[in-house]
Amino acid sequence: MSKTRAEAFSDGVFAVAATLLVFSLQSPDVKSGLGTVLLNDWPSYATYAISFGTILVIWVNHHAVLDSMERFDRTLLFLNGLLLLTVAALPFPTGVLAHYLQAGHDQQAAVATYGVAMSLMASAFTLMNLYARQHGVINTPFDLLGYSFGQFTYPLGVVFSFLSWYLALFLYALTLVFYIALPLVREARTRAASGP
Repeated sequence: MSKTRAEAFSDGVFAVAATLLVFSLQSPDVKSGLGTVLLNDWPSYATYAISFGTILVIWVNHHAVLDSMERFDRTLLFLNGLLLLTVAALPFPTGVLAHYLQAGHDQQAAVATYGVAMSLMASAFTLMNLYARQHGVINTPFDLLGYSFGQFTYPLGVVFSFLSWYLALFLYALTLVFYIALPLVREARTRAASGP
């Protein structure tokens, strides 16, 4: 089966999910003190940035994985669809998280909901990759650190959310930074090793 249609459909889902995130940002309706209201809306901006960054990282890694695949089969298409299902759903927990961080109550449940959504996304991505590796579709070496980090940190964030939702949010942000930094560091090392 052709990868081209799968890539085009996937890119469309990623684009829609990233665009829908902006709807979690509400335009404040105040008579005076706009600056204070905007500063108090920091949870909306933070959750938007983390979710957009996560979708961007998934999109970049999705392209890297698809580029390394020699062929696509029907099962892989459905597993890719499962990943896209979780990506398309990210605007919902993002909106819930932003709302309840600002409301000042039920933060633990909102942070846990976000972590569950991210855990499902990480599991779907790993499932797709493991299937592709098991069936010899991917020709790159397995990266245990890259695949296991999110599998560990997102569920851990769900547990932490009931102990300290601040710590859970920090863990989600740290996971995003890790997935941005890891491939950049590896590419820099590869360039340095290959010389000028």
